[in-house]
Amino acid sequence: MKFLLLALLLLPTLAVAGQAAPIPPEGRASDETSSHSTRLPKDGNQVTGYVGVPLAGDADFLAARDAFRIGDAVRLDRIAARLKNSPLEPYLAYYQLRMRLETADAATIQVFLARPDETPVIDRMRAEWLKLLGKKQQWDAFAAEYPHLLSEDTELACYALQMRRLLHEDEVLHEARNLWLSGGKEFPESCAPLFDAALAAGIINEADVWLRVRMALEAGSVSLARQLSGKLPAQRAFPAASLSSVVADPERYLSKAKLENASEAQRMVALFALQRLAKQLPQLAYTRWGKIAAYFNADEQHYFYAWLGYEAARALDARALEWFRAAGDAPLTEQQLAWRTRAALRAQDWQEVLASVGRMPPQQQREGTWRYWRARALKALGQPGEAEGIFFMLSREYNFYGQLGAEELGVASAPNIMPAGYQPGKQELSAMLAQPAVQRTLALYRMDLRTDAAKEWAWAVRKFDDKQLLIASEIARRNEMYDHAINTANRTVQLHDFSLRYLAPYREALRGHIHQHGLEEAWVYGLMRQESRFVTLAKSNTGASGLMQIMPATARWLAHKLGMKNYRHPLVRQTETNLTLGTYYMKTVLASFDNSPVLASAAYNAGPSRARQWRGDTPLEGAIYAETIPFDETRDYVKKVMSNTVYYAQLFGQPPRTLKQRLGIIAAKDATNQQPIPDEK
Repeated sequence: MKFLLLALLLLPTLAVAGQAAPIPPEGRASDETSSHSTRLPKDGNQVTGYVGVPLAGDADFLAARDAFRIGDAVRLDRIAARLKNSPLEPYLAYYQLRMRLETADAATIQVFLARPDETPVIDRMRAEWLKLLGKKQQWDAFAAEYPHLLSEDTELACYALQMRRLLHEDEVLHEARNLWLSGGKEFPESCAPLFDAALAAGIINEADVWLRVRMALEAGSVSLARQLSGKLPAQRAFPAASLSSVVADPERYLSKAKLENASEAQRMVALFALQRLAKQLPQLAYTRWGKIAAYFNADEQHYFYAWLGYEAARALDARALEWFRAAGDAPLTEQQLAWRTRAALRAQDWQEVLASVGRMPPQQQREGTWRYWRARALKALGQPGEAEGIFFMLSREYNFYGQLGAEELGVASAPNIMPAGYQPGKQELSAMLAQPAVQRTLALYRMDLRTDAAKEWAWAVRKFDDKQLLIASEIARRNEMYDHAINTANRTVQLHDFSLRYLAPYREALRGHIHQHGLEEAWVYGLMRQESRFVTLAKSNTGASGLMQIMPATARWLAHKLGMKNYRHPLVRQTETNLTLGTYYMKTVLASFDNSPVLASAAYNAGPSRARQWRGDTPLEGAIYAETIPFDETRDYVKKVMSNTVYYAQLFGQPPRTLKQRLGIIAAKDATNQQPIPDEK
């Protein structure tokens, strides 16, 4: 409890305040801490949280965790005895019981599961216990515990179906069929008995097997397609061996394939080859298709054109709409419908935009993206009344399309776009800080066990109302857990505090760099917020590091350009070095793209070459450029960076500029400065 007491002592003195750096090399489309934190609109103050202060029990807890990992039960028990009064005691109890789960008696497990602690490790133990019961087919015990499970996965869902099958055979096997047809993914072993029984009963029929084979191929899961081929009748055997040839070289496979009088299975493999070829180069697939199209029936031809249109749209090929239309009334996946709409946006074909959104399933149509573009299409087609109704509903949402929707109504700078925040008092903060779940999160974060800390925090705040979320967010901010502070404040529904959603730490450290390079502070913060959530130790799966998530090769290139002698990679994790390199990089890409923050943000995430390639043959509205970026990560990134920038500009008191003004018009490919910048793949 030492760190809790320390925190409570510090609490009165704490001031109430605030994925992909590519470049020389091509972007990745996705260790010191500072005590400087600014919560706007108030002036920044230095605050020191206790998260970064190692406490006496930390070493013991980490040692216990290591003992659990290597299976040293004796050492684990010895250390756990010393930490029995720690807020992290539930983790130690979990480690001890997990090591003995196979041999522990049910009563011991039930005692642990009945603990009142609000922590995810109890539900984790419950899930592991249920999987063991399911594996052993101990259905009475499974039935008693399963209703208490909060975090289910597919393995447990199938065990639950196995349990229900004892009483409701036909109903469960039909549910198993629905699961079977839910996608081209592999399922855990617990699902296999259900699928086998449904196949034996004819509830999953041959057509269902073929459909799942096709879904597996569409998802690129060749190994699953091979497994499924064994469930087909021998006389209609799927040529699974051919799949390796297709994967290795689809064009070569198609050039040698004999499709005269080909079976359905052979044609399916050929369509798989065409799909892979279209992903590489749509024109090549179309050329090859012209030589073999006659061997496919009408449905198969429509199927091919649907995939060709999809891959062409993702390649920003102007023929995408033509090929989508050639698909006729073939059913399209949600991804295909999204890209058909994006292709229509690139062509500024508003009638097609409206029609494509209209073909989407209701849930997809309700997404903010497609509501906005539907309204834009209605407005362009002379139906302003219906469009304004959609814009009004969007304007109540605080995101990229909510901002654009508000601007369509002319209320971008209205006072209510930034609602007044709720300021928690000392008593509320103390009460929140006293919660064991919050204490556990702070301790785990302090020990850099960020995955466990994130799970613990998410579990703690999952039932919070708006006020509690803002109190928790403020606690996180004061302890420099900026990622948790932002993510928690983002969850409020009616009561908001944008100075917590858009924290601005490190302003003093950044001010000189921003001034030196002539950068807009709001854009720098908009990008940093998206890159790292201001976590100085952040490191991506691709190796990008620090506040501005700089890739190793990029950092070396930047250090060379800046004349930094004796640079070595660990320095990129130091705050000052990271900000020096990152802001210089931002200036470089911004200058390379005629000061377009949209293009510069895309280049920062995915690399300058791609950002250039994604421009149109004619000038594009910035919002259309952003929405039609082929990389899901980069598309989401650019929209969030630009949305963040608008909010930071308001918080910083900058002269008002709408999001649409900031997005601007993206020049055509042949009209933009092509200053070379090294790319990293």
